[in-house]
Amino acid sequence: MRRVLMLLVLVVLVAACSGGPAGPLGVSAPPRPEAHVSTLPGDKASNVNPTTPVAVRVTGGTLLQVTLTNPDGKAVAGTVSADRRSWTSAEPLGYGKTYTWSGTAAGPDHLTVPISGSFSTVTPKEQPHATLNIGDGETVGIAAPIILQFDDHVADKAAVERALQVQTSVPAEGSWAWLPDDNGGSRAHYRPRDYWQPGTKVTVTARLYGVNLGDGSYGREDLSSQFTIGRAQIVKADVNSHRMIVIRDGQEIMNFPASYGLSSDPNRNTTNGIHVVMDKAQTVLMSNRAYGYVNIPEHWAVRISNNGEFIHANPETTGVQGSSNVTHGCINLSTANAQEYYNSTLFGDPVEVTNSPTPMTGADGDIYDWTVPWDSWLAMSALHS
Repeated sequence: MRRVLMLLVLVVLVAACSGGPAGPLGVSAPPRPEAHVSTLPGDKASNVNPTTPVAVRVTGGTLLQVTLTNPDGKAVAGTVSADRRSWTSAEPLGYGKTYTWSGTAAGPDHLTVPISGSFSTVTPKEQPHATLNIGDGETVGIAAPIILQFDDHVADKAAVERALQVQTSVPAEGSWAWLPDDNGGSRAHYRPRDYWQPGTKVTVTARLYGVNLGDGSYGREDLSSQFTIGRAQIVKADVNSHRMIVIRDGQEIMNFPASYGLSSDPNRNTTNGIHVVMDKAQTVLMSNRAYGYVNIPEHWAVRISNNGEFIHANPETTGVQGSSNVTHGCINLSTANAQEYYNSTLFGDPVEVTNSPTPMTGADGDIYDWTVPWDSWLAMSALHS
């Protein structure tokens, strides 16, 4: 009997030593998976920028399936690496949304690991609307500025400028500059150091979506434009000559008698400096209550500033065109000459007014870019300064 009891004890001891780690009541613990999953950003992260790529990574294993969904259940596009160890988003996310992970990964032990978690993107206080002044496919003059106009104030101008790119088919030194807010919104202008070279292809890209504009505002959307610089047409407007000469690609194509602003009245001078053709209309109603006229129709009118300066037809001054300056600041031509010039113009053509005693300044309109010396223009950049 004693021999039998000793044998039974020995069997129990051998059985206890031969198994894996014992749990409660001698039950073995399940093996731990070798794969480890991490998400970027981490679980419950908030205020995530929607343009920041988000990712899932696995170490010690591979991804079997990954899905990132928005609150509406729509899956976010993404790409899986060749070794199936990572998944990265391939499209921007939305503002103010919560995104949820799902899926599985597995290691060489064939044990699966769930992919789970969520995060939320930043909710902007404001999303200012922005526009570019030159549309796709347009052809513009050699002095045309690129204008990025916001409908609200931008606090972090450097952040915006870092998101802007201008590419040209012909190398051209250029810079952005921030002009005073216009109509309640910030504006950045881009111009080359010298006039654009004719035929240059220009591509403008403004990757504004997701850009922190400061004060809780974020960019609403990306913008882009591709356009072409046309022929080189320059107006030479010497107020003392009483002539207006048009040079195209180095050749004189028009030489018209003209009347400029009355020199004895500073408020009626045609301002000195490089103007830019802004727009044109066959008929414009012109008013200057201080001088007693309201809604007078003038024809073949080419706007060269926003202070009321046009090149237009005026039959009433035809008798002194070529000999005397009598206008209220505009450049007067005969009807036939004004129409001929009107038909030749593009947005961005330079009009070089010289020998006037009154300089053009920022008070004279939206586009006074070429009156600013280059060093001063560079200092108006949020990055150069």
